[in-house]
Amino acid sequence: MSWDIVLFNSRQKIESIEELDESQLEPTDFCSLLENHFGNIKKDDNHRSIIGEGYGIDYFIDDEEASHKILNLYGEHALFELIVLAKKHGWQIFDTGMGGMVDLDNPSENGYENFQNYLSQILKDEIN
Repeated sequence: MSWDIVLFNSRQKIESIEELDESQLEPTDFCSLLENHFGNIKKDDNHRSIIGEGYGIDYFIDDEEASHKILNLYGEHALFELIVLAKKHGWQIFDTGMGGMVDLDNPSENGYENFQNYLSQILKDEIN
């Protein structure tokens, strides 16, 4: 099971997803930028898997530029790798595990622990 995040390219500093001004979003070729940044990418039709040391990132390629990109993360280090790319391109990250925006300067405050707790609960419910 993956931990999901959303990359945004916006002229607006997004404080909360509820206050997102869609007119401030910038179309971006996230897929090309991801492929240029990461070296080890497994390709299967329109699905991509970035394979890193102790982490993975999955996504589907887009046919055209988009203002946001959903990524499935495996391992907390995946987020830290994406933060490097986000800072380089001025992107912002919404973390579904915590239901809020990631502070790129203090990424230790993220939803990975919430995701792990959720996953543990799901697995526990399946056993019972």
